[in-house]
Amino acid sequence: MNDLALRVPFGQTGLSVSRLGIGSSFVGDEAFIEEAVERGINYLYWGSIRRPAFGRAMRNLARRNREDLVLTVQSYSRVAALMGPSVEVALRRARVDYFDFLLLGMWNQPPKQSLVDAAQRLKEQGKVRHLMLSTHNRPSLEGHFAEFAAGTSPFDVFMLRYNAVHRGAETDVFPHLPSGGRPGIVAYTATRWGHLLDPAKMPPGMKPPNARDCYRFALTHPDVTVALCGPADRAQMQEALRALDDGPLSEEEMAHMRAIGDHVYGKYKPQFAEQGDKRDAA
Repeated sequence: MNDLALRVPFGQTGLSVSRLGIGSSFVGDEAFIEEAVERGINYLYWGSIRRPAFGRAMRNLARRNREDLVLTVQSYSRVAALMGPSVEVALRRARVDYFDFLLLGMWNQPPKQSLVDAAQRLKEQGKVRHLMLSTHNRPSLEGHFAEFAAGTSPFDVFMLRYNAVHRGAETDVFPHLPSGGRPGIVAYTATRWGHLLDPAKMPPGMKPPNARDCYRFALTHPDVTVALCGPADRAQMQEALRALDDGPLSEEEMAHMRAIGDHVYGKYKPQFAEQGDKRDAA
C-alpha cells in the first residue's frame, strides 16, 4: 500500500476502493465531489448528515459510471422496522438501484439480531450489497473479528476512529485482525475535529500539520484501507487529494505527528469519548 493513489481491495468484498473516501456531513456543492471522483476517488459515504448536494453528486456520477463507485449509506436506526424505509428514501434521493454498503452506525455493543435481520433482508432484496459497522467501543471489535474469521459475521467492513491523537486502535484493534482474509477498515476523524489543524492547540514552538498530513498519518498504517475526509469546499477537497500525491509519512514525519497528538490528547478532551479504551476514555 505504498502508493496511496492506487485502489486496493476492500476487505473480501471483491470491490476495489480509493484510499481516500469522502463523507457528506459538510458538503454544500456537488461540483467538487464530482471533480474528486474524476481524479480517482470512488468511495462516497452518505453518512451522519445526508446533505442534498452529496446526493446530487452520487446521482450525477452514478448516471455516468455506477459500477466504478462504492457508495455507502448509513443508518442509526435502533428500530428494525425503520431501517428499510430509511434506505428506500436514500435510494430514491440518490436515484440509484442499490448501495454497495449499508453502515449500521455507532454500535458500541453488537446490534440486536432484529436489526441485523432487517439489514440482511435489504441485501436479499438487492438494495444493499454489503454491511458495515461503526463503533466508539474499539475493543469490541476483537469479537467481531473473531466472528469474521469464523465466517459468521454479517459485516464485511468496520469503521473506527484513528488519528494522531487517538491511537488506541494500534493496540486494541489492529493486532486482532485475522491473519488472512481480513475485513476492510475505514478510519474517520483524521483531523480530530480540526484540533490537529489549530495553531492554538500545538505544543510550544510547533506549527500545526496540514490536513493532508492528517490523512497521510491514518493511511500510513498498513491496516487502514480508507481514510475519510469531510470537505466543506473545493479548497479542502484539493488539500485532501494532495495526501494521495504525497504518499505515506516518513518515520520522522510520523514521530512529529505523534508528538503533536500526545500534546493535544493531554490538553484537550475529545468531542466524543471512546468506550472501552482507557486511553481515549480518560
